[in-house]
Amino acid sequence: MQIDISADGNERKTADATPHAASLIQSLRDIGYSCETALADIIDNSITAGAENIEILSDTASAEPALGILDDGSGMSLSELVEAMRPGSRNPLAPRADHDLGRFGLGLKSASFSQCKRLTVVSRQNGTLAGATWDLDEVARTNRWDIELHDVADEIPWASRLQDNGTLVIWRSMDRLSGGLDHDHSKRAEHVNRAIASAERHIRLVFHRFMSEGRSPLVIRLNGRRLEPIDPFGTKFSTHQADRPDSLDLKNGSVAFQCFTLPHHKSISKADWEDMGGPEGHLRSQGFYVYRGRRLIIAGSWLGLARQTELTKLCRIRVDIPNTMDADWKIDVKKASAQLPPAVRERMRLLVERLTQTSKRTYQRRGQRLVDNDYMPIWQRIQKDGAIVYRPDPAHPVFADFSARLPVDLQSDFANLIGLIGSSVPIASLHSDFAGSAEELVADDVDVEALRQMAEAMVPRLVAQGTDTDRILDILKQVDPFQSAWPSSKPIIEEVISKEIPDA
Repeated sequence: MQIDISADGNERKTADATPHAASLIQSLRDIGYSCETALADIIDNSITAGAENIEILSDTASAEPALGILDDGSGMSLSELVEAMRPGSRNPLAPRADHDLGRFGLGLKSASFSQCKRLTVVSRQNGTLAGATWDLDEVARTNRWDIELHDVADEIPWASRLQDNGTLVIWRSMDRLSGGLDHDHSKRAEHVNRAIASAERHIRLVFHRFMSEGRSPLVIRLNGRRLEPIDPFGTKFSTHQADRPDSLDLKNGSVAFQCFTLPHHKSISKADWEDMGGPEGHLRSQGFYVYRGRRLIIAGSWLGLARQTELTKLCRIRVDIPNTMDADWKIDVKKASAQLPPAVRERMRLLVERLTQTSKRTYQRRGQRLVDNDYMPIWQRIQKDGAIVYRPDPAHPVFADFSARLPVDLQSDFANLIGLIGSSVPIASLHSDFAGSAEELVADDVDVEALRQMAEAMVPRLVAQGTDTDRILDILKQVDPFQSAWPSSKPIIEEVISKEIPDA
């Protein structure tokens, strides 16, 4: 205990409350990082340092596996490196440059400690090397906040790849990342590789704007393979829809908004559609995408302002906030979550209402043909007692013609069969499948004879209505099953037309 004089001139008793190194540094391991959020936090530092190239390197097969993140940023001097290795090296309230992705001065340490017990950082600035290592086993033994300094880096993995300016972060003794499988090298390697592979998509999404925007987009490689950005708004596809940008000026900065509607899945390739949606699919990835300094913080959540539905799964709203609003948005240490400030909530609610209507129209336009009588739909959509009922249309030419060829005593039985099909539509199963992955629902294949039978029923009706040849083809091209099998359907329809209109 000691006695000192406070600012108001009064005596004040104080005692040393310096935290125990061994205890606190272990607590830093359990902030809640995953492998993917930990790697993203290290990449943040590289981007802040002005890196144009970042490499993620792994050695999972050796006796002492390691993972490295190498960049060509500005590098650090020895004094800067020592400060960077200090837990809590920056006050989160201190002003930061606009491009600074840091916040608490904890990311490098807490992210690394969440995955490993031995963190080494080697940096070069103007050709001069500096290196330091945190060894948590040594901290536990000594209970001291000591790091080991390195004058040379001959024994440090990948250090020879450092340029005149740049930084290399290495994780070793990866007890957390290896899943406790150190006794089985092959299973440990498999577990670490799986974690790195899972992190790949996260990195492609979180940093997609750095990787695709500007004169010199950021290049990120994983073991030599260049990663391609994932744009969650589908802006590279001509069929996407984008509203005009909007903004809201607040005390600590300006919040920018822009609404997007993804292309319908039928207008792009299946691979592109699945890449945008990710492993959880588009139903789970709709909603707000919140960026702090172009770095993704929240990916796909309505933040309590709407429900995830099948008809709104094409909706995306990009929200950009500056790092001056961290406290307002309650950005966490991992930069993986945030909370809506009250002043922003109402504006975002209005955006949700407008955008969800756009997404619904995108689906409903494709469904409009179902109730368009000009196209003679097989299925009728009927409003009945406040509910929507789908039933086959017994007056459709293909059914009516077939019924007319039946003996009179079988015609009523045939009508009953048609009605039975309508009343047996598996609504619950369809709803479940649509809620899970609507784009995987497809119509069954139809054979050539069935196409011919339908064409021979529909073409004469259209001819009798005075429809010309080109218009007949245009109409039937929009009708299933012709639409989904058009290469096979077109010659059959043309053949039937030629019989009905010999001079066509």
